[in-house]
Amino acid sequence: MIAVTGANGFVGAAVVAALARSGRAVRPLGRASGADMVAVGDIGPDTDWSQALQGVTCVIHCAARVHVMKETQADALAAFRSVNAAGTRRLAEEAAMAGVKRLVLVSSVKVNGEATLPGRPFRASDAPAPLDAYGQSKWEAEQALWAVCQSTGLQGVVVRPPLVYGPGVRANMARLMKLVASGLPLPLGGIRNRRSLVALDNLSDLLVCCANHPEAAGRSFLVSDGEDLSTPDLIRQMAQAMGRSARLVSVPVGLLRLGARLTGQQAEVARLVDSLQVDLTPTRDTLGWAPPVSVLEGLQKMVKGGIR
Repeated sequence: MIAVTGANGFVGAAVVAALARSGRAVRPLGRASGADMVAVGDIGPDTDWSQALQGVTCVIHCAARVHVMKETQADALAAFRSVNAAGTRRLAEEAAMAGVKRLVLVSSVKVNGEATLPGRPFRASDAPAPLDAYGQSKWEAEQALWAVCQSTGLQGVVVRPPLVYGPGVRANMARLMKLVASGLPLPLGGIRNRRSLVALDNLSDLLVCCANHPEAAGRSFLVSDGEDLSTPDLIRQMAQAMGRSARLVSVPVGLLRLGARLTGQQAEVARLVDSLQVDLTPTRDTLGWAPPVSVLEGLQKMVKGGIR
């Protein structure tokens, strides 16, 4: 039996579906009860997981306080730490006590940092360099998992995805999809960056692999589609998935950054113009894994599924 936390969320629901397709027994865990959903309440340092983990051999931990562009909490780091770090420690401790063999943690590439230099993709073995509260809390969640694993028989696996896209996507990708669908000219044609992304189907497939593969235990993995794109290339493929033409105008990146500073949108523009690549080779070599879905296929599913 594999339990999935955050089973009604963007990633968690896809993992539950992937497990069901593979014929594995799955127990969806969510904040509230529902059809086939086991309620665990709010996640934090005091969550009671005991009933939810009975008979479970592996947990795929997708639940988290996710990164948001406009933070509302006065102390964002404390809020992230309570759910992502302290909540993960609590889950790992109770999983070990319940006899769970393995816990797969969905972390974030933000543990590595925010951007990469040409020819220098992120690797799981790199020194962590989180730059915001969310990334810091995910790094602390990883450390909490490894600490519990060292003192118990629990096997840990960490997966750090970059931007995840698919049906029901929100935030930055949803905004970009709306802009492409609008047919308005986009001043992004002059960007020459490289970005690693991961389709929801590819991420969920890797998480299921990590729940089962004997070589996954005790390791951290980066994941992507294996097809790094520039922002203009992403827009072209997104437009193709929509059955329309991309309307791109070349504006110097320096002007885009200047406009971002004047409007207070530096973070949003940085994600469009900076590079962020991950090295998928160790994941492929260690697990014998390859992304089952291409970028275009993933984008077509995203477009068909719409925006939440």
